[in-house]
Amino acid sequence: MKDEMNKLLDWYHKNQRKLPWREDLDPYHVWISEVMLQQTRIDTVIPYYQRFIKNLPTISDLASVSEEKLLKLWEGLGYYNRARNLKKAAEEIVLKYQGKFPDDFSTILSLPGIGLYTASAIASICFSKKEVCIDGNILRVYQRVHNCFDSIDLEKTRKKVRADLMKIIPEEAGDFNQALMELGEVICIPNGIPKCHLCPLSSFCKAKREQTFMMLPVHSPKKEKRIQDYTVLVLKYKNFIVIKKRKEETILKNLWGFPMISGKYSEQEVLQYLIDCGFGYKRVEKGMDYTHVFTHLKWRMQSFIIELDKKYSNYKWVDIHTLMNKYAIPSSFQPFVEEIKTKKNTF
Repeated sequence: MKDEMNKLLDWYHKNQRKLPWREDLDPYHVWISEVMLQQTRIDTVIPYYQRFIKNLPTISDLASVSEEKLLKLWEGLGYYNRARNLKKAAEEIVLKYQGKFPDDFSTILSLPGIGLYTASAIASICFSKKEVCIDGNILRVYQRVHNCFDSIDLEKTRKKVRADLMKIIPEEAGDFNQALMELGEVICIPNGIPKCHLCPLSSFCKAKREQTFMMLPVHSPKKEKRIQDYTVLVLKYKNFIVIKKRKEETILKNLWGFPMISGKYSEQEVLQYLIDCGFGYKRVEKGMDYTHVFTHLKWRMQSFIIELDKKYSNYKWVDIHTLMNKYAIPSSFQPFVEEIKTKKNTF
C-alpha cells in the first residue's frame, strides 16, 4: 500500500488544481467550500464561494448576517438548509469559541449541519487530523480499485470503505483526502470512460485489469419520485409583480416565489379562481411549463401571466430589478423570472 500512497500523493502534488479555498488552510474557507460542494460541481461553486466570502469574510459576519441576505447569497445553489445551518454553526462558534473555528474533530462534528464528511475534511485539511472523508468521488475510486460491487448507497458500504482507508491514511491526511477526491473528479470520472492512462493507481486497479470500470460503482435501485402538479400565477400590474414568501412548514421555507395553486388548472379555472379571490384582471396569457426535480420529488409546473387592474393591498409587490437583486428566488421559480424579463416590454 505504501507504493500506491506515494504515487497518489506525488500525482496530487504535481497536478492539483488551483482553487480559491486551497489558497490557505483557513478552516472557515474550507468549511464554506465543502458545504457548497455538496450536490454541486466545482465550476458552479467557485463564483458562489468568492461572492460569499467577499460579503461574509469572517465567521462573525456569517453569524450576524440576516437570513434574507444569507439566502440571497445562496440563491441558485439549492438545499437552502445548508445555508441556514452554516449560520447556526457560526453563531455557536462565536458564542462558545470566541469566533475561532475549533480544531478538535469531535467538536467540529458537533456543530449544526456538519456531518462526518465535512468534519473529516476540515479536520484533515486544516488541522492535519487523521480522518478520512467519504464522498462520491472517493467511493468511486475505492470501488474501482478494489473491483467491489457492493452498493455505495448502503451505509455499511460507506462504513467499510472508511474503515479500510483509516488503516492506511498517512500523516498528510488532508492531501490524501484531497488527492482521492481530485482523482475522482478529473481522472476516475463518474460520467464517461475513466482516464486510466493518466491515473497514478492504474497499475493497482482491479477494475482496470478486469475491464469492469464502466460497471462501477454500483447503486441501489432508485425509488420513483413523487409528482406534484402546480399552477403558478404571475400577477402583474404595470412594472410590478406579486411575490410570496413560502411558509415555515413547507419545502423551500422562507424563500420567495410566485403564488401557486395545487393542481393543473385550465385558463377558465384560473379566471374563476381570480374572481373568487376578488381580483379584477385586464389580460391573461398562458405562460411556460416547467418541471423541477428535487431529491425525492418532482414539481410539474404550468404558469399563467395575469395583468391585474390595480395593485391590490395585502400583497408583496416588487419590480423586476428589486426581485432579482434583493430577494432569494429558488431555482424552481427562476425560469418564470426569466420569462418575465423577456416579456416585460410586450405584456
